[in-house]
Amino acid sequence: MNRLVIAAPHSGSGKTTVAALLCLALRARGLRVQPFKLGPDYLDPTHLTRAAAQATRNLDSFLLGPARTRDLFARAAAGADLSILEGVMGLYDGRDPTSDEHSTAELAALLGAPVVLVIDAGGMARTVAAVAAGLRDFRPDLRVAGVILNRVGGPGHAALCEAALEGVGLPVLGFVARTEALALPSRHLGLLSAELTAWDEAAVLAAAGHLRLDALLAAAQAPALPQPAAPGVNGPRVRLAYAHDEAFHFYYPDALDELRLAGADLVPFSPLRDAGLPPGVSGLLLGGGYPEVHAAALSANRSMRGAVRAFAASGRPVLGECGGLMYLGETLEDEAGTQFEMCGVVPYHTRMTPGLTLGYREATALAPSVLAPAGTVLRGHEFHHSVLTHAPTQPAYRWTGGDGQPVTEGYAAGNVLASYLHLHLAAEPALARRLVAACR
Repeated sequence: MNRLVIAAPHSGSGKTTVAALLCLALRARGLRVQPFKLGPDYLDPTHLTRAAAQATRNLDSFLLGPARTRDLFARAAAGADLSILEGVMGLYDGRDPTSDEHSTAELAALLGAPVVLVIDAGGMARTVAAVAAGLRDFRPDLRVAGVILNRVGGPGHAALCEAALEGVGLPVLGFVARTEALALPSRHLGLLSAELTAWDEAAVLAAAGHLRLDALLAAAQAPALPQPAAPGVNGPRVRLAYAHDEAFHFYYPDALDELRLAGADLVPFSPLRDAGLPPGVSGLLLGGGYPEVHAAALSANRSMRGAVRAFAASGRPVLGECGGLMYLGETLEDEAGTQFEMCGVVPYHTRMTPGLTLGYREATALAPSVLAPAGTVLRGHEFHHSVLTHAPTQPAYRWTGGDGQPVTEGYAAGNVLASYLHLHLAAEPALARRLVAACR
């Protein structure tokens, strides 16, 4: 379970780029690299997945809790030669400015993982050492193994920074030169997914050539963690359909694994292109994604919308998250004001807005659902640019908003649960077991 946390002073330092380069370079050596992304991000992981040729796992101490975070890491890391964990924001940035709670630093300490600092060295030399030493000394119990210099002007610039870092006792573990070929474009929910980003292969390999892989592998040595026991399946397996195409693809791999462990055989389908749902399925999962980008095509696929509507009417479990909520609603209005008919399962209308709603939520279930009994407290994450055009009539959850006022949200009625809330179904195995039991 050798592992490295890739951290930085702030967002935009190049963590994703460097982590992907490391995955690619180590895989080229014949090593099996397991990537992880800290936090609830769905897009950055696609770049690490492409580079490592292994599904990236999300680790989030708020959504999962410390013990479950450690267990899921151990389960995924056990078969790898090395794990690369990309941090979130700055090293010490978490839920509030007064503690390390839910920060990269907290997770590195929880997993006993060495930290490699990625520092954007543009316009700096000696100051790089001050920044790196400050991050190291702020929390002495963290093991900061060294620095990777990003966006340097060339070998000469890297040598100046290295000389400065030697003065504070921090080794340089490689550098990445400033080049447009490695730029990762962004969109309104963060980086574009890897499927929409083209890297020049020659430029990527050249950039990776300045990483000191032997030193990084030596720095990554860390003690193993105990393996969690896998639960047994109680009851027959069921077929669970889940939407997976350009419009819907926000899923945590560990959450899908948890459904499989609970007894579900997952069957992908495309709301964009398929005429109907897969045969013989007993449940329906619609994750997040970009239904607003594909609203016209989703609306035009009337046979699929009808199939979803009929499936929900049959009483079988239907779970929609964020984009899934929008698709299950009556209409979706884009930023130009054009309305598109959706499935009509949930009696809500959604409208795209320039504003962004985001943040962790601690929600209380207001009604029993396919996931949890009423009164259950669940932790989730919101990240969306759409709003409901009216107050929920059969809300799923209540939580306290940033202004201290209560918020009711989502839809829970019988076999249908739909919400903006992104839950991590691996946080508590009982969630997946309840959904699979409802399918049975």
